[in-house]
Amino acid sequence: MSSLPPWLANLLPILILLGAISLVLARLPKVELGHTDAFRRRRFFNWFPLGMTYAFLYMGRYNLNEATSAMKSHLSNADFGTIFFWGTLVYGSAFLLNGPLTDRLGGRKTILLSAAGSSAANVAMGFVVYKVLTDGWVPPGGLVVTMSVLYAVNMYFQSFGAVSIVKVNASWFHVRERGQLGGVFGILISLGVYFAYDWSRFISKAAPTYWVFFVPAAILAAFVVLDFFVIRDTPGQTGHPDFDTADASSGDTGSASVWDVFVKMVTNRTIVIILLVEFCSGFMRNVIMQWYPKFAKATGIGETFVAANWGMLLCVAGITGGMFAGVISDRVFDSRRGPVSAVLYAGMSTGAVAALFLLGSPALGWTVIFMSLCVIGVHGMLSGTASMDFGGKKNAGLAVGIIDGAVYAGTALQSILLGSILPKGELAKDPANWGNWPLAMLPLSFAGLLLATRVWNAKPQPKGQPVATPQVAAAAQAPRTGTGG
Repeated sequence: MSSLPPWLANLLPILILLGAISLVLARLPKVELGHTDAFRRRRFFNWFPLGMTYAFLYMGRYNLNEATSAMKSHLSNADFGTIFFWGTLVYGSAFLLNGPLTDRLGGRKTILLSAAGSSAANVAMGFVVYKVLTDGWVPPGGLVVTMSVLYAVNMYFQSFGAVSIVKVNASWFHVRERGQLGGVFGILISLGVYFAYDWSRFISKAAPTYWVFFVPAAILAAFVVLDFFVIRDTPGQTGHPDFDTADASSGDTGSASVWDVFVKMVTNRTIVIILLVEFCSGFMRNVIMQWYPKFAKATGIGETFVAANWGMLLCVAGITGGMFAGVISDRVFDSRRGPVSAVLYAGMSTGAVAALFLLGSPALGWTVIFMSLCVIGVHGMLSGTASMDFGGKKNAGLAVGIIDGAVYAGTALQSILLGSILPKGELAKDPANWGNWPLAMLPLSFAGLLLATRVWNAKPQPKGQPVATPQVAAAAQAPRTGTGG
């Protein structure tokens, strides 16, 4: 692959892995729920562009890391931590508005809002960087303040992303199908990470830094147009029969205020434990994903295989972890999400201990890649799947908003904490001075493991009578015409 362009050489292993996973999944015995081939095709054309929009939202979110690294004469690691902190704080708290709003408007409208808003915010950040680099412009309040405000705006619109994808898919997938859907969610996250790191690095080397913002902005704008014509909230809007998905809102025909639903969720023991696990996941995911590239650049190991191919390896790890978690959840643990999360947290805890002793070793890179495999698998299972199960398709927006809010509360904590305790300047060049980095991982990795064991047997309980399968739903109502889009 040495004769191939760098971007294609990195993309090729991902495509091979996706092909292998597709082959394996195609040969697994299918969960028979009465879906027609036409329904499965239309469902694919619904979730695939929705999912790719989510992946490119990641590119428009984590491109900040590469942009600040490329602007090291203007922005330090501590400045990156500050900007990222304010963005994640806004993201984590936005669920109070955006979760209920998504339940009310539907995921289709809010994914359009998310992509359009993030595109505009990335254009604004790119313009600021352009003025700074070409004209030496000093923004009002300074570059850190300006970028913090714009990144916070970006993250507000970004916060609709996960809520929208879960809200839409909740009406299209039965509980028994959602484990593998959680694996797909992990794949989408992983592709987004690859775009954010490797594509952004390629762009920053090939063009001025501001294109790191302009390129994802253009891609997201294109997906706004595509999604408008293709995505629909429910099967019924495409001429296929709606069906009972057997989640927590199954049989719930009553109405309740947003506050009542919120209180009910945050007083539910299972959801509270999932919230705490995902707080740990947000901390662990970003303490690895955001700071290993900074560690590699500061200590001069940026050209080692792991550091030079960070986005590609994260993507491969995330795809593997997400699909492992999804298949095992549905096939081994009867669609329970807790056991898989506990197994993966055990892997993370082992990796955190090992990292303490590997700071000066090339094995550190492979250790944090393994930890990334574990944490993306957990995130797909809980934010991408358990939120659907326990919130139900009726309240999926609020459920995933609450859970994703916890993820980004953990992310905000690690951002401000790591930005303040990690070495700076000349001290950062010595790997031995980075001991606080793995030390910060230990408490949260073990806490996540303990908490995940507390939801080992948790499954959603439908409120109504025995759940109708899609066969019954199809028989009970005549096919309806819809937009067909």
